[in-house]
Amino acid sequence: MSFFGVERVRKKERELERKLRANDREFNLPFKYATNGIKTSKYNPFTFLPLNLFEQFQRIANAYFLFLLVLQVIPQISSLSWFTTVVPLVLVLTVTAAKDATDDLNRHRSDNQVNNRKVDVLIDRKLRSEKWMDVQVGDIIKLENNQFVTADLLLLSSSEPLNLVYIETAELDGETNLKVRQALTVTGDLGEDVEKLADFNGEVRCEPPNNRLDRFTGTLTHAGQKYPLDNEKILLRGCTLRNTGWCFGLVLFGGPETKLMQNCGKSTFKRTSIDRLMNVLVLCIFGFLAFMCVILAIGNCLWELKAGSQFTVFLPRQDGNSAGFSAFLTFWSYVIILNTVVPISLYVSVEIIRLGNSFYIDWDRKMYHPRNDTPAEARTTTLNEELGQIKYVFSDKTGTLTQNIMTFNKCSINGKSYGDVFDYAGQRLDITEHTDPVDFSFNPLADPRFVFHDHALVEAVKLENPEVHAFFRLLALCHTVMAEEKKEGELSYQAQSPDEGALVTAARNFGFVFRSRTPDSVSIVEMGEQRRYELLAILDFNNVRKRMSVIVRSPEGKLRLYCKGADTIVYERLHQSCGKLMDVTTEHMNEFAGEGLRTLALAYRDLDQEYFSQWKQRHHEVSTSLDDRDGRLDELYEEIETDLQLLGATAIEDKLQDGVPQTIEQLAKADIKVWVLTGDKQETAENIGYSCNLLREEMNEVFVLSGNSPEDVRRELRNALSSMKPAGDSTVLPDEAVNGEYGLVVNGHSLGYPLERSMELDFLRTACMCKAVICCRVTPLQKAQVVELVEEYKQAVTLAIGDGANDVSMIKAAHIGVGISGQEGMQAVLSSDYSFAQFRFLQRLLLVHGRWSYLRMCKFLRYFFYKNFTFTFVHFWYAFFCGFSAQTVYDEWFITLYNLVYTALPVLGMSLFDQDVNDKWSFQHPELYLPGQLNLYFSKKAFFKCALHSCYSSLVLFFIPYAAMHDTVRADGKDVADYQSFALLTQTCLLFTVTIQLGLEMSYWTAVNTLFVVGSLVMYFAVTFTMYSNGMFLALPSAFPFVGTARNSLNQPNIWLTILLTSILCVLPVVTCRFLFIQLCPTINDKVMLKVRQAKTKDPPLPRRARIRRTSSRRSGYAFSHAQGYGDLVTSGRFLRRPAPSRSSGLAHAGRSTTSFSPMGRSAGYSPTGRPQNAKVQDVEVTSLQMYRSVRDPAL
Repeated sequence: MSFFGVERVRKKERELERKLRANDREFNLPFKYATNGIKTSKYNPFTFLPLNLFEQFQRIANAYFLFLLVLQVIPQISSLSWFTTVVPLVLVLTVTAAKDATDDLNRHRSDNQVNNRKVDVLIDRKLRSEKWMDVQVGDIIKLENNQFVTADLLLLSSSEPLNLVYIETAELDGETNLKVRQALTVTGDLGEDVEKLADFNGEVRCEPPNNRLDRFTGTLTHAGQKYPLDNEKILLRGCTLRNTGWCFGLVLFGGPETKLMQNCGKSTFKRTSIDRLMNVLVLCIFGFLAFMCVILAIGNCLWELKAGSQFTVFLPRQDGNSAGFSAFLTFWSYVIILNTVVPISLYVSVEIIRLGNSFYIDWDRKMYHPRNDTPAEARTTTLNEELGQIKYVFSDKTGTLTQNIMTFNKCSINGKSYGDVFDYAGQRLDITEHTDPVDFSFNPLADPRFVFHDHALVEAVKLENPEVHAFFRLLALCHTVMAEEKKEGELSYQAQSPDEGALVTAARNFGFVFRSRTPDSVSIVEMGEQRRYELLAILDFNNVRKRMSVIVRSPEGKLRLYCKGADTIVYERLHQSCGKLMDVTTEHMNEFAGEGLRTLALAYRDLDQEYFSQWKQRHHEVSTSLDDRDGRLDELYEEIETDLQLLGATAIEDKLQDGVPQTIEQLAKADIKVWVLTGDKQETAENIGYSCNLLREEMNEVFVLSGNSPEDVRRELRNALSSMKPAGDSTVLPDEAVNGEYGLVVNGHSLGYPLERSMELDFLRTACMCKAVICCRVTPLQKAQVVELVEEYKQAVTLAIGDGANDVSMIKAAHIGVGISGQEGMQAVLSSDYSFAQFRFLQRLLLVHGRWSYLRMCKFLRYFFYKNFTFTFVHFWYAFFCGFSAQTVYDEWFITLYNLVYTALPVLGMSLFDQDVNDKWSFQHPELYLPGQLNLYFSKKAFFKCALHSCYSSLVLFFIPYAAMHDTVRADGKDVADYQSFALLTQTCLLFTVTIQLGLEMSYWTAVNTLFVVGSLVMYFAVTFTMYSNGMFLALPSAFPFVGTARNSLNQPNIWLTILLTSILCVLPVVTCRFLFIQLCPTINDKVMLKVRQAKTKDPPLPRRARIRRTSSRRSGYAFSHAQGYGDLVTSGRFLRRPAPSRSSGLAHAGRSTTSFSPMGRSAGYSPTGRPQNAKVQDVEVTSLQMYRSVRDPAL
C-alpha cells in the first residue's frame, strides 16, 4: 500500500468480485485485501504539525495574518511592531492545534482498544490468541458466547443443534431482539475438530465490499461441490454472539472493508453556516480594505506632488524616492494600520465562546439521565450556534424514539376491557409510578419485570372465567417463541419479535406459562398444572395474510385452531354469531389505537377430527408439490381459518422514550420538521408516527408512496402534489404554503426511485410540503442520501439523530449529528457531534442551548464588527488630515490593548452569559426559535447595517473631538490642541461609545457582566495614567512618548463634555430606531420579553397537558417486527436449543388441587374496590356495550 492509501483506493475500484481460500494466506496475499485493523484517526507524530498547519492556514483569516506578519518585518512600511501580530497568531494556532491533537489522541486510543482485542485464530493447525488487527482474510477464527464478532465471517460451525447461532445486532441496527444464523451442513460437520477445520480449504467467491447490511451473495466451492451463500450464513462485525457456546467462522472482509465500517460514511470537516458566511464577509472586508488603502495611497501620491513638495527643503525624500513609490509604500503601511477590520482576536474570542457554550451543554443537569448515569456531551466545540438554526431533524425510530421494549398494556376479553384503573366513583385514573401494580406472587413462574395495574383481570383468572382462560391459553400456544430454562423456574424467552415476547410473557404472568416446545408439541403450565399440547400445524405469518394460526390437540384429545392477527383480517373470518361481540371489541380497539397501542384480534375454532384429517392430507400434498406451492397453501389456510369465534383483542405498547410526543410537538411549534428514517416496516413506522404525535388523525391526508416502478411512484407524487397545491409549479423549491396539513409515508422499495436525479425534485417538493415524513425499510446509504438531498436543494440546516451503526452515515451526512447513548451500543455516539441518553433532551439542546448559542454568537459578531470598524474608520478620516502619512490616530499602546484588554472581557461576558429569556420561557414560546432558521440575527444584510452604523459612529468620533479641540485653549490660556491630546480624547470617546453600545446590546445583566464592563473602563484609565506617567517615560522614552497627556487633558471640563456629547450622538440613532421598531413592528423576541417584564421575573405558567383520549380507526396489523418463515423453523426443529432440565410444575401449592385455583381472599367474589365483582345497576336499559362490560355500582 502506498503512502496516503492511493494504491488501495485504486484496487478497490477494480474489485468486482472477491475470491479467497480458507487457511491459505499465501493464496490470498496477492489480492492485497485489507487487514482487520481500523484507523479513524487523522494524524500521526510525523504528519501532525504539517497537516494541522496546512488545515489551519486554509482558513482565510489565518493566511491573511501570516501575510501581515511578513509585511510588519519590512522596516520601510511597518508602522506597528511585529509582535502585535505574531503573539495572537501563535496563540490561535497553538490553541487550535492542541484541541485537534486531543481529539485525535482520543481517536487513536479508541482504535488501539479495538485493534488490540484478542481472538482465537487457527494458525498452523493450532488455535492461537491473536490481536484483531492481525487477523487476515481467509483465516478461520473461533468466537465464544458474548464475544463481539471480529470481522465479517462466513459461519462454518457452532455448538448449537443444526449449527445455529444467535446474534444480537444492536450495534448495527439498534434492535435488541436476537436473530438466528445457520451454517451450511457441509461446514457444520466440521464441528470444533481443529484438525478437520485446518484441513478445510474451501474457496469463496462473493460480492466486493459494500454497505448493504441486509444482503449478501456468494458461493462456496468445496470438494468439487458448489454451495450458495446468502445473508443467513454471514456474521457481521459489530454483532454480539448470544446464547451460543462457540462458533467458527471464515473471515471474508476485514477492517475498513467490513459492512460496519463501510456504513460509517466519509468523515467530513463540519463548519457552521456562520463560518461559511464569515468566509464570504472576510473576503468582502479584504476587498474593502484594499479599496480604502488604494484611495489613501492615491491621496498620498497627490499630496506628495502638490503639498508635499513644499516640505522637501527640510524633509528631503529618502534616496530620491518619487511620489509614486511613496504611494506604493503608503498602500502597504495602511494595510497594516487598517488590518483591525478583521483582528485576529475575533477568532480567539469565537473559539472561547464556543468552548464556553459547549461546557454549558456538558454541565446541564436537566440533560443528565440518572438511570444509566449518562450526561449530555458536546463532542465538538465548533457547531454550537448551528444548533439554533435547525430546520430539518432526521431521526431513527428503534432505540431513538422508542425504547425497543414492548409491554402488554390492555386487552379486551369477551366484550370487557381490562387495563384501566378506576377510583371509587368509577372515574378513570391516570396510571403513574405510584399506582398499585397487580401482585403476581401467587405465581412462582411469573416474570418479576412484568407490571399490570388492573386487578380485575387477575381476579377473573383466579375465578376461572372460561373466556379469560381461553384468551391466555391462546397467547401461550399461538407463537414461535423459544423458551430457555437454565435453572429450575428461571425462564427466559427468545422471541423473534419483541411484541411476541410481550404477549407470551403476559400469558406467563397470568398463570399460563409457556415452558418448552418440540417440533410437534408445546408444553405449558396452566394455573399450576403441566399440560402438553400436540402441535399439528403452524399456519405461518406473512405480509399478505397478516395473521398466524396454530392447530393443536389438547391432552383431552380436543382439536382447536387458535388465530391472532390484524382485526380487519380476523373479522372477515368470524362466525356470524359474533356480531355483537365484534362491535364491542371494535369499540375497545378503537380506544386502544387512539392511545397509540398496537392491537391484535384473537379468535379460535373447534375442529372436527375427520375434516382435519382430510385437510392435513391435502396440506401434505401441497407442501411437497412444486407448482404454485405458496398460492395453494394460502388457499388451504383460507379454507380452515373460517367460522372463527372471537375471543378478544390485545393492546401492546411499543414504549416510547419519555417525553417523545411532547418533544416532537415542541419542535413542530418551532417550525422544525421531523423526518423519521427507519429500517422497520411501514405498518410499524406508521403506528409509532401516530403514537409520538408525528402523524395525527386531524391531518387532511397521509400519502403513501408504495409504487413498484418509477412510473407508479411519479404518479403518486403528482397526485399528492395536486391534493396539497393543485396549481403548484413543480420546479419551485422554496417553502410553499399548503392548503391543509399532510403527512407522507414512503415504503422502502419505492424510495429508490425518488432518489434518482429525474425524480428527486418532485419528491423533495412533495415531502417538504408535508408536516411529517416517514421513510420505511431504509438502508443506511439511503438515510444519508435523503439528508444530502435536503441539504443540496433546500439550503437548510439539518440534524440527524440515531443510536446504531446503521445511523452513522446519516449522522455524518447531516450538518449536526446527535448520538443516543444507551443500551444499543456506541457506534452512533462515536461518530456524533453531540450525545445524550434520551430523545427528549433534543428540545433543550435546540430550543435553549442552540438558540442561546446562536443569539450570543450573532450579538458578538455584530458588536465586534461594529467596534472594530468604528475603531478603523477613524484612521481613514484622520488620513485626510495627516497628509496620508500612515500616522496612527491613536497611541500605539491603545491599538495593541484595544482588542486584547479594553474590550475583550465585556464582549466575552455578553457572549457567554447573555440570554433574551430564560429556559422556561424558551419552552413556553418555541416560536422564538424561528429567527435562527431565517438567519435574521446575522446575515449579509445585518453585516452591512453594522458597517453603516460604524461609518456614522466613526464620523462622529473623529469630527466632534476635532471640532471641539480646534483652536481651543485651556482655562489658563495654554493650548490643548496637540496631536497627543487629540489622540487621547478620540480613543476615550471611542471606548465610552462602544461600552455604551454593548450595554444596549445586552439583555441579561449579571454580576460578572457588570464587573467586566466597569472593570474594563477602570482598567483603561489605570493603564492610561500609568503609561502616560513620568516614570514610564523616563524608563523607556521611545516606548512611552505620551508623557503627562492624561493628567493634562482629563482634568479639563470641556474634554468630559466632548466625551459625553460624542457618546450621546453615537448611540442616539440606535436608541431611536429601536424604540420605533418596537412600537411599530415588534419582533417575536420583543413581544415575549415584554411578557417577561410584565410577569416581573415570575416563571411562566407550565402548560397544562390534558390526557386526550381519542378514537381512531387506525390499528396495527399483526405483530410488527415479525417475519415470515419462523413457523417452518419451529416445526422442522431447526430452531430448537438443547432440552431444558427436567422440572416439576411451577404453580402447585400445598393443600390445594393443582388443576385449578381456589378463590380465596380478594378472589372470593370480591373486587379490589370492595364491591361485588359482577354487580349491575338496576332498572337501566341494557345496551350492546353493557351486555359485554360489567357496570360498576357507584354506591359503596
